[in-house]
Amino acid sequence: MFDTADAVLLARIQFAFTVSFHFLFPAFTIGLASFLAVLNGLWLWTKDHQYLDLFRYWVKIFALAFAMGVVSGIVMSYQFGTNWSVFSDRAGPVIGAPMAYEVLSAFFLEAGFLGIMLFGRERVGATLHMIACLAVGVGTAISAFWILSVNSWMHTPAGFEIDPDTGQFLPTDFWQVIFNPSFPYRLMHTVTAAYLTTAFIVGGVAAFHLLRHRHRPDLVSPATRTMFSMALWMATIFAPVQIFLGDLHGLNTLEHQPAKVMAMEGHFESHPEGAPLYLFGLPNQDEQRLDYAVGIPKLSSLILKHDLNAPLDGLDTIPREDQPPVAIVFWSFRIMVMIGFAMLGLGLWSLVARVRRRLYDTPSLHRAALIMGPSGLIAVLAGWVTTEVGRQPFTVYGFLRTADSAAPLAAPAVGASLIAFIVIYFAVFGAGTYYILRLMGRAPEPAEARYKDVTDSPIRTAGTTPVQQHAARKGRPAQPGV
Repeated sequence: MFDTADAVLLARIQFAFTVSFHFLFPAFTIGLASFLAVLNGLWLWTKDHQYLDLFRYWVKIFALAFAMGVVSGIVMSYQFGTNWSVFSDRAGPVIGAPMAYEVLSAFFLEAGFLGIMLFGRERVGATLHMIACLAVGVGTAISAFWILSVNSWMHTPAGFEIDPDTGQFLPTDFWQVIFNPSFPYRLMHTVTAAYLTTAFIVGGVAAFHLLRHRHRPDLVSPATRTMFSMALWMATIFAPVQIFLGDLHGLNTLEHQPAKVMAMEGHFESHPEGAPLYLFGLPNQDEQRLDYAVGIPKLSSLILKHDLNAPLDGLDTIPREDQPPVAIVFWSFRIMVMIGFAMLGLGLWSLVARVRRRLYDTPSLHRAALIMGPSGLIAVLAGWVTTEVGRQPFTVYGFLRTADSAAPLAAPAVGASLIAFIVIYFAVFGAGTYYILRLMGRAPEPAEARYKDVTDSPIRTAGTTPVQQHAARKGRPAQPGV
């Protein structure tokens, strides 16, 4: 009833499902950890309480997102030993060390200082608490370094040899393994995407609260305005940087993975005198053509070769068994690019509003920022699909095919675990995401506003905590130390 191809397909779907869930959380927390470090630093430098209020607001959300990212990442690692044991056996001598270093250098750094960051402000002093915030931020960046190094090696393998007896990939140059040809571009592009993802989520949350009180702007806290301004500064600065880095990454991909770029561009046929840039179309891989194509003549050659008349090869130069699934790559790439230019447009719009001193009283801008809130998450998923599906039909590009990487499991076993993952993930991470959205639905407020009724109370006494004062006002006994 089932064959090996069914098991491989189900294993791929399972890994795609789990990695998509997991990738959303690091894409958010990498940027949010740095944002928290900046907020804490600004609080220590200026003693402006709005930065402390923002830190306390976002650190709760960071803790939840970080925890869900860790749990979803652990599940992924088990799949290397279950569904993809052949890949683990053959590539393990190369990728095992970087993945171990990620745990030893990044995860331990994050986990070791996370508790201090969350709960240590009043216990360890301002200096050590600031160091903890920086350590967590640096830890997230180091984690991205090692994981992207491993992933990039799978796309552009280097610094290895293949054992003729076992078929294992054996490292010959550790530095070439880490700093493989695509790694610098992939690292810069992904980390910048994480910062943009955080910026647009923060901006979307701020825009929500600005819109909620658009008829009563006096109810909008200064902290809400501050985080809206900071988020849109990030969008204005990093969106054009990301487009530039994406262009560099694309040129690198053209050099080392030309079939992926052909699929991204929809070029089934070669163009000896300048290739068009297809804006839209329906890839027809069976017939090896792009139906209903709408394109701009020679623009693809200008972008990829910086020459209008430069020739570009098409998928007609690639054997069909080595071609990636064109339709998926073609459309995921366009989703990513369109969102990138939408981010650029919103950043420029906010810059105009800032110059006109209308940043906080332009509802149309706030609606656009709210709509664009999850755009970074969608863009990183689209980019991830583009790069990973574009690598097919290989796990180690050019050397190890996906069909030869899977464990010898029966399709019903893989399918059962896939169903279990879907049910558990939507239940557990759905609840966590719902709670994060609930937290985002509450506007950041000054610390003293939480006990406003206590401040004005005639029974307030010196030496009592705000919680004790609040209990006394409500007519309940105030327990010492609460």
